[in-house]
Amino acid sequence: QVQLVESGGGLVQPGGSLRLSCAASGFTFSNYAIRWYRQAPGKERELVAATPSTGGITNYADSVKGRFTISRDNATNTVYLQMNRLKPEDTAVYYCNALYKQYDYWGQGTQVTVSS
Repeated sequence: QVQLVESGGGLVQPGGSLRLSCAASGFTFSNYAIRWYRQAPGKERELVAATPSTGGITNYADSVKGRFTISRDNATNTVYLQMNRLKPEDTAVYYCNALYKQYDYWGQGTQVTVSS
């Protein structure tokens, strides 16, 4: 059974940090590119960060460059999103996505709220 389970979301003040985790199971994790997306209320889902299957060059949305870091551990089938200097506009549900050829898996999402 394929599963992607996000965790680590919550309420944080502006300027604070959170680390999201995505635990994968049921597929060969190391074959998959992993992406973090987010969706704020009333807005379309947007790509935040991506890492290839081999953990090479990562990519980020302009809005999070220099503040967010994506990393993966193929030994534990886990991907992380370290989020620093959080802003109210980072408030959204964050989703983990695994992609390989025609296989496209999603987690259930974790809420991040940045507010004072």
